[in-house]
This record gives sequence, structure tokens and C-alpha cells, in this order.
Amino acid sequence: MKLKCLPEDFQVEELSEFEIQGGNYAVYKLTKTSLGTPEAIEAILRRWKIKREHISYGGLKDRHAITQQYVTISRGPRRDLNQQNFTLVYQGQTKQHFGPTDISGNRFHIVIRDLPRNVAQKYVNLRESLLVDRLPNYFDDQRFGSLGASREFIAQPWCAGNYERALWLALAEPNPHDRPDDREEKRILRDNWGNWVDCKAKLAQSSRRSIVTYLCDHPTNFKNAFALIRVDLRGLFLSAYQSYLWNHILAELIRSKVWHERVYEVGLSAQQVAFCTSLTMEEQDELSRVKLPLPSARIDLEGSALEAHYENVLRELGIELRELRVKYPRDSFFSKGERPALIVPHNLQMAMASDEQYSGRYKVTCDFELPRGSYATIVLKRLTLDPTAVSERTHEAAGSSVAVAEEE
Repeated sequence: MKLKCLPEDFQVEELSEFEIQGGNYAVYKLTKTSLGTPEAIEAILRRWKIKREHISYGGLKDRHAITQQYVTISRGPRRDLNQQNFTLVYQGQTKQHFGPTDISGNRFHIVIRDLPRNVAQKYVNLRESLLVDRLPNYFDDQRFGSLGASREFIAQPWCAGNYERALWLALAEPNPHDRPDDREEKRILRDNWGNWVDCKAKLAQSSRRSIVTYLCDHPTNFKNAFALIRVDLRGLFLSAYQSYLWNHILAELIRSKVWHERVYEVGLSAQQVAFCTSLTMEEQDELSRVKLPLPSARIDLEGSALEAHYENVLRELGIELRELRVKYPRDSFFSKGERPALIVPHNLQMAMASDEQYSGRYKVTCDFELPRGSYATIVLKRLTLDPTAVSERTHEAAGSSVAVAEEE
């Protein structure tokens, strides 16, 4: 099977009831193709010479897709912007900035290609089970893009106060997503770590070089050097670690609540998680009512049924809730809130047809909506890795399905 053969094979549209009713904030619809949200935002800032604090958006949309989302700019230009990989279309004015809580959900259009007829039919036949059993609401691989070769989350040494290690992971550790320029800068940093003058001389102008310039004058002040990393990037470091821990908590909950013969393991880029099939009515009811708080020192689980569960899971991972806090800088903190354990795709439509890209093969088209913060790629993993769907596949088809799903 193959995903994202064409840009239009993976489309995401942000859904919102955000009111455009006049005010000091200009509202835009950002449509981008094969470009990450941070990169698009950087291009807008450069083109219009806008301060970062004046622009806001709800969330990060997939790089390898055609996506639409809302952006607001305080006293922004009342015109459109057209760049190579994105367009920014002016919608009107509003009284407040657009943020994550203004997103009600996302609508997805996804095409799975290069399928044998029997496998395509099995995927379509799984539609009802997706609606009945619901889906574990895991954070998927896109959340863990900052996780490098060591598999150590940057937030781990950061929370422990080891700022040099956190800085090294953020600036110098190899990452499979690195672009060629990033790979070279990181190599220079690794080869010259601690020799800041030499390091600076070998680096081109960049955000990394700016931090190295600070270290030339303050060679051991890694605490303040780490604070020079952009606040939005530091927020992603915290989100990645918090999401990883939350996934572990949900996976262990499923393993403890669902009969083991109906649980199967799926590998995400950061961890193994538990999926399940054919839930009983009792299991559906119990898990559907669960909302799991995002783990941090700020939550209070005392006396709740989840207290022991969180403690046990985090203990196995070598950490306690009280340690999940940022001491410095004060502009960064773990998110607070809760997330449903299970979700259901709304308005789910699935259809199979001959694949015009691969002669003699079939494609399955999926259209559905998910709540804010839920991942379409989890739907795909639940669909393509369902044991009942892969039982009659050839070895080649099964292998390619897993590989593509894990690249999401």
C-alpha cells in the first residue's frame, strides 16, 4: 500500500466557528502544500516584516499534505499573500487572536493506493468496526519530530536542570528529519562542542550561531543559552515528552481494561502502544467515559481512580509527576488539560475504486472528521494494521503497510 503518492491524496481542512466580526486582528486562511506550518509562518514573518508575537494560529498541520488553517495577525495587512508552497487569503477582521481552543476539529480526505482488490475491500468493510469500537486517541508520530538519534526527549534533561544536555540535544543531535544545512551545522557543533570561538567561525549565520555567539562570552552558562531557543520550539520539546507519557498511560489503561486476546501492539516512532478490536459494550462504555489529564506537576489526582494508574506507569518510566515541571525559563510550561481516551471519526465515508496510478490495483478513499488534537494517521493505523484486515495479505503487502504507516 502507498500513502501520499500525490499531494491531493492527503488533505486537511481546519474546522472552526470562529467569528469574523470586526476588530484589530486580520484573519487569513492559510493553504499550504508540502510545507510545515512553522516554515509557512516564518515565511510570512519575513515577507511582511511582522513580529512573531503579532501572529497566531491554532495548531500544526501535516507537512506532507494539502492543508487549510486559520491565521490571525494583530493589525495585519488587509491583503493576500502568494508564495511558492502556500497562499494566505484575507478573510476579514476579528476582535481576538485565533488559538488552539478555537479549533472545533479537522476534516480529512485521504487516499490509500496500490492495494490488492481483497485488501481494499477489507478496509472498506472495517468502516463499521471503526465507528463501533472507537479509536484510542494517541498522539501520533508527527508529535515526536524533535526526538533524535539517542531517543532521549529534550524535555527530560531540561526538567532535571541539566541545561547543557538539553542544549546539546536541541542544537547538535542528529535527527532523521534534518535538512542538509541542519545536518552540517549539527556536525560542526558536535565536533567543536565547548570550543565556542572555533565553532562560531565555522557556522554560517543562523539561530544556532546566535546561541554559540552568546556562549563565546558565557562559555558555561548553558541555562541562559538554552533560553535563547525560540519559545515556540521549546514548547514543542515539552509537548513531545508530555505526549509520549500520555500515550504510555493510555496504552497501559487499555491493556488493563480489555481482554488480552483483543489487544494488539502497534509501533509508533517513539513507543509501542496498544490497540484493540471487538470491544464489549461494558469496555466501550467504561473507556469512552475516560478523560486522561495531560501529565505534569500541575495536575491533582489525589483521591481519583486514576492516581495509582499514573503513579505506576510513570514509575516504570523512571519519573514522578512532581518532576514534570520547568524551573527556567518561566515562559515555558507543560500544557494543562485532559484528553478523551477514545474517539470516533465523524461523517466517515469509505469507498474503493480502480487506482489510476497503479494499473490493476485499487485505491480506498477515506473522508472523515476528528475532534481537535486527534490524528488522522491513528485512524489509518487502526485501519491498515487491524489483525482481521491483514490476516489474508501476502507478506509483501503486510510489510509495506506497516512501513508506510510508521512513516506518517
